Amino acid sequence: MELSLIGKNAIVCGSTQGIGLAAAKELATLGAHVTLLARNEERLKQCVSDLPKTEAQCHGYIVADYSQPEVLQKEITGFVQKFGPVHILINNTGGPPGGPISAADITEFTDAFSKHLVCNHILASAVIPGMKDAGYGRIINVISTSVKQPLNGLGVSNTVRGAVANWAKTMANELGAFNITVNNVLPGATNTARLSSIVSNKASKTGQTEEEVKTAMANVVPMKRVAEPHEVANAIAFLASPAASYINGINLPVDGGRTGSL
Repeated sequence: MELSLIGKNAIVCGSTQGIGLAAAKELATLGAHVTLLARNEERLKQCVSDLPKTEAQCHGYIVADYSQPEVLQKEITGFVQKFGPVHILINNTGGPPGGPISAADITEFTDAFSKHLVCNHILASAVIPGMKDAGYGRIINVISTSVKQPLNGLGVSNTVRGAVANWAKTMANELGAFNITVNNVLPGATNTARLSSIVSNKASKTGQTEEEVKTAMANVVPMKRVAEPHEVANAIAFLASPAASYINGINLPVDGGRTGSL
């Protein structure tokens, strides 16, 4: 099985913590030159220094905030012009705040749409020409199992994640002929800072302890535990590899079997 990413250039978004950072480490382990993209420069510098690295590898970072799409576009355009083709793009950013959809303000939808779909499109549009020239491309979007089964209390997220999934499927249909695949990874509950925040908020609202909330989350998963970030990262790294050359346009849950649909 060909998993090597030696000579490939990868951009990993939201990569200073959680699933994004774990994915960046896996891609680096497989030999890719990895560029981290996030908004905190000090944290980016630290994370770049922690990536696995051989003498042949060169890692770096891009400072950009998804709340400023025009700045993101400028930064990614400049990066591609300076450093050449990007073979692997991992679109990943934190989810919108929770809450019922009936109580959501219009600005919550427009903000989430911009941060998730518009910014994904800005990044993809910048790297696709280089992928076509190289004859190799992997666009992987880290979204949510809600595209298969909407999650209670995440109205805005359910809506926008579905839009991203259909954007990705349409892109996969258009780019497959160029040896560019577009796939979505759908994490279930994963041991990240976002999960800790969700657990804390639920505990404060229900009067339960955080441990009780987390145990309840784990118990609805057939494997009776939440995921670790590296377990989701392994799926991302496989889809980025040559071994996944004929996997295109799919939604891949990495949720321990929690999602109730195939």
